[in-house]
Amino acid sequence: MFPALVLVLAVPASPPEAQKIETLIQAVANLQGAVFLRNGTEHTPQQAADHLRLKWKNAGGRVKTAPDFIRHCASGSSMSGRPYEILLKDGRTVLARDWFWTELKRLETTR
Repeated sequence: MFPALVLVLAVPASPPEAQKIETLIQAVANLQGAVFLRNGTEHTPQQAADHLRLKWKNAGGRVKTAPDFIRHCASGSSMSGRPYEILLKDGRTVLARDWFWTELKRLETTR
């Protein structure tokens, strides 16, 4: 007997999940007065959104759902391992991971 051959395809997110991911990214882009902190460097919300879209594109088949996106792309730097943070307009700093989970929950309850 030969061992079974397992083929893993890079399957992108389904259209509903891709829409959720894009909605999450757009929510970051729309954060008025916020600063996205990545590896100790400040970025505008639009720069953060552009970066997250690039990470999503490069993640390939690892990101099939919005939770996958949060875990693999939106929580922290794959290079340094440092978590992403968001400095909100009101002065609070939150972990991007927590912000995205809260935003996803809000998104799913309004649908």
